Amino acid sequence: MADQYDVLKLENQLCFPLYACSKEIVKKYKPFLDELDLTYTQYITMMVLWEHKQMNVKELGGYLYLDSGTLTPVLKKLEQKGWIERCRATEDERVLNVSLTEAGYALKEKAVQVPKSIGACIKLESEESQFLYKTLYKILGELAQ
Repeated sequence: MADQYDVLKLENQLCFPLYACSKEIVKKYKPFLDELDLTYTQYITMMVLWEHKQMNVKELGGYLYLDSGTLTPVLKKLEQKGWIERCRATEDERVLNVSLTEAGYALKEKAVQVPKSIGACIKLESEESQFLYKTLYKILGELAQ
């Protein structure tokens, strides 16, 4: 018979392998991102900007599931490195827009090898990878409501 406290065992938690995998994957990214002088959070921020070129902080936070308090120091650091610019919207000064600089856009060329390098570290079949991707985004969608 199952003990009422079995629900508190680490091995019975879905959240733990998600947390541990995330932490370990980010650790695998580190050497590749160190070559680009990026942290993982800076990297995913740049990925969104490489795709969209410019957006406001609120939209960017929505893509990344980050609040402005977390995003602001990341953006300040990226601006110090010369990869982005931040400026207030002329129509509403409460809105802060973020856009890539030429140097930030050029960094994309160096970063293009990172996903392939990470893929070599994580041995999943295509079907497994697609299933995991769909499942994780399903969970994210449910949690974001």
